[in-house]
Amino acid sequence: MALTRSAIVATAMAILDAFGLADLSMRRIAGALGAAPAALYWHFANKQSLLAGVAAELIADLDGPATITPDALSEWCHELRDRLLAHRDGAELVSSVLAMRLLEPTPADLLAGSLIRAGFPTAEAGPAARLVVHFILGHTLDRQGYAQSLQLGVAGPAGPDPDEDFTYGVRLLVAGLSANGTG
Repeated sequence: MALTRSAIVATAMAILDAFGLADLSMRRIAGALGAAPAALYWHFANKQSLLAGVAAELIADLDGPATITPDALSEWCHELRDRLLAHRDGAELVSSVLAMRLLEPTPADLLAGSLIRAGFPTAEAGPAARLVVHFILGHTLDRQGYAQSLQLGVAGPAGPDPDEDFTYGVRLLVAGLSANGTG
């Protein structure tokens, strides 16, 4: 496999899925590619920029909702959550990269753009979109963490259905957005 940015990101995603974010190291990625760890730095300045590349790939092709209706907003929220759930530690990875301010555009940027185009007050679109994305990330992080705890045999009782809780939370957020000028 040629040592390219896309090959490095693909290998990093495979390692993420197999071993989790804690075991995603430059050394492990380089080893899987048959390269020296230093060779990765020709393509990524540091591990943080590599993580940003993996997060960008994880949400590649995610657009803001084409229309701002309750159904379209709900579908967008579920799509983002599904993308995060599709990869082990997906929510933790994206949360970390967002905290470092290394992902452009962010999922919140995409949603805010759609909100503004639909007539949502510009000054409120960013904070509203970040609230929605933080809810999705937090819920997904909790769900992925619990799943890992189950695998380790250290989790307590399951509690409420996470899908029902997520759908209810999305409904509340969508109703709030609708009350502020969308939908």
